[in-house]
This record gives sequence, C-alpha cells and structure tokens, in this order.
Amino acid sequence: MGWLRRMPFLVVATLVACAGRSPPGLGVRDGRLAVCPDSPNCVSSQATDDRHRIAPLAFRGTADEGWARLREVLSARPDTRLVDSQADYLRVEFRTRLGFVDDGEFALDREARVIHVRSASRVGYSDLGKNRSRLGEIRQALEGTL
Repeated sequence: MGWLRRMPFLVVATLVACAGRSPPGLGVRDGRLAVCPDSPNCVSSQATDDRHRIAPLAFRGTADEGWARLREVLSARPDTRLVDSQADYLRVEFRTRLGFVDDGEFALDREARVIHVRSASRVGYSDLGKNRSRLGEIRQALEGTL
C-alpha cells in the first residue's frame, strides 16, 4: 500500500521525464531549420533523406494571409502551446495524450510561397509516426479540408 501514497509523485515524475528539455539549435539559421537527428522521430520539409522528409505547407493568398491562417490553425489546437513568435518563424510545443512533448517549427519562405516545417520528439527513438500525422492534420486544416 505504500506505493499508493507515492503514486502522485510517480505520475508527476513520469510526465516531467516525458517532457524533456527543448534541444539546443532550434530556429532558422541561414534560411534552414535544424537538421533531424538519425532517429525516426523527426520530420522536416528541408530534410535531404526520404525517412525524414515531408512536404512544406502550401497556402492560398498572400504570404501574410497564409501565415495568419497557420497561426489560427495552431491556436485552435488544444495540444499546442506557442513558445516563440517572430515575423517569419514560429516555434510551438505539441503535447501528446501520454504527456510527451514534441517541438514544432514553422518558417515562412516568402519567395517560394511555402511554410517550411520541422517537428521532432524530445525523448525516445520512435514516435510511431505522430509528428508526421500531426503535420498532416495541420496541413489539412490550413487547406480547409479538415
């Protein structure tokens, strides 16, 4: 029965361990988002390998309209918390039902008329496709098909 008294502590400790810390090096450097690690728990529209590559987000209208629409889509998601907001860059934290935290990044490329994306798990090796599927949901919402 002693373990029952420790249960709240164990739950909190587990959730904190799942959250992890935001990795260093996030953001845009020379027009590029951070490179994905070797693990399969990251996707990026700027990845050079098929395992990590995902298409950038397309938008209708002007770049500013597409950027504003993305902000609306992200703010409507209950699993998303805005961490950093700049003119052409957003960083968010996505929290899964199990308490894991993933880092999402969005960089507006005005010339190419796309929004580059990167989403990566903070801990673990595999995300069972969660980052890819989540960005698919965001893509559908941005296109108005969700």
